[in-house]
Amino acid sequence: MAYISMIPHLTLLLLFITTFSYSETPLSDDETLLLLSPYEQESAYRVLESVDSDIIWRSIFPDDLCNSGPHGLVCDYFFDEDGDNGSVHITELSFGYVSEYSSNPPCSFNSTFSPSLTNFSQLKKLFFYKCFTDKEVSIPGYFSNLTSTLQELVFIENPSLFGTLNGELSTLTSLRRLVITGTQISGKIPDEISGLLELEQITISRNKLTGEVPGSVGKLKKLKVVDLSYNGFQGVLPESIGNITSLVKLDIGFNQFDGRIPESLAGLQKLEFMDLSWNQFGNCGVPLFLSEMKSLRELYLNGNKLGGQIPEIWENLDGILGLGLSGLGLVGKIPSSMGKCLKNISFLSLDNNTLEGTVPEAFEFLESIHELNLENNKLSGRVKLSGKIQGRIKLRGNNGLCVDSEEVRSSYVKSNKGSGFIKLCNKPDVPNQGSSIEVHHNQYQIHVRN
Repeated sequence: MAYISMIPHLTLLLLFITTFSYSETPLSDDETLLLLSPYEQESAYRVLESVDSDIIWRSIFPDDLCNSGPHGLVCDYFFDEDGDNGSVHITELSFGYVSEYSSNPPCSFNSTFSPSLTNFSQLKKLFFYKCFTDKEVSIPGYFSNLTSTLQELVFIENPSLFGTLNGELSTLTSLRRLVITGTQISGKIPDEISGLLELEQITISRNKLTGEVPGSVGKLKKLKVVDLSYNGFQGVLPESIGNITSLVKLDIGFNQFDGRIPESLAGLQKLEFMDLSWNQFGNCGVPLFLSEMKSLRELYLNGNKLGGQIPEIWENLDGILGLGLSGLGLVGKIPSSMGKCLKNISFLSLDNNTLEGTVPEAFEFLESIHELNLENNKLSGRVKLSGKIQGRIKLRGNNGLCVDSEEVRSSYVKSNKGSGFIKLCNKPDVPNQGSSIEVHHNQYQIHVRN
């Protein structure tokens, strides 16, 4: 779908009439008599004009907006307990073109907020996608006056959106989803967030947030998703997070959390995804309590200086599909139990540590692997990997490693797109007529003979 401001005026009218026409399930006779109040109708026009003032919304949609309005504006009907007195209200406002299937009213380069956003008494969802990308816009103070019925507040990819969350959330007591990603919003997570007891998702990723996470977040017992990644959060991770037993996803990657990884996380028995990567957790080793978190499917600890050896905790974690242990300062050997227990694993990274010894023979059972990264360790000896492995195998930076078969070596070279080479174990005295292997600066390169 072409960008809306480039369409000629007449085509623009036809496009909105045909593509953005509002459709609902068939209405009963009682419902067809109900119209949006003039107050909400006018408020909706003002909000539409604030996101794109170049579109003549009042001319394109002159009738009741709940019966023939743009996609992204959703209404619902409300009746008293006896079903006698009814009214119709706007319940969802979504802005920003997502796709032809979600062709919400588009945003312009000078999109802004309208105070009329506070005029919808039954609003449940407010959504902005790529609306604030050029002109700097701040979260207005009147956001604290949004209706308490709001259940979803979503800002996705709005790099010119500034402001803080202080004082803006306390009245949103029905909020279930708070999603703010890709903005310039800064400051701390306010303590008032602990009063939003209906919250099921907090995703505030790729912003400019700092400070410590308040321990009161542990009161939000309905949370299923917490994503604080790519911000500047500091301090220790609150032990109280372990009280949110409904959590399925916890992502705090790329922040500055320090101290120890709290053992209370063992209480997250439903957790399937945990990413603690690239923080400053240190000197505590890979946590042994991970063995109690049997629901884990993905676990990433990369870039934290945890130190120590890889523990024998994998027997209860056979459901793991992705495991990242890169750059942890790990020493010692790779336990054979990783190969025996993690048979369904798709991604495994152990690179940039100080691991030594051989690659366990049990790794030949990792037939589901899509990427195995053992680079930049001190590993040596034979690498016995199944010929059925079709994934990417990274072994460079381990000068003592070799593989048993030309088949595995060819698969390795192919999977690394010619950038990685590995020697054959027990190289024959007389090379075959097809190729020879020469050593150059501890790397092995293939030269085809004519």
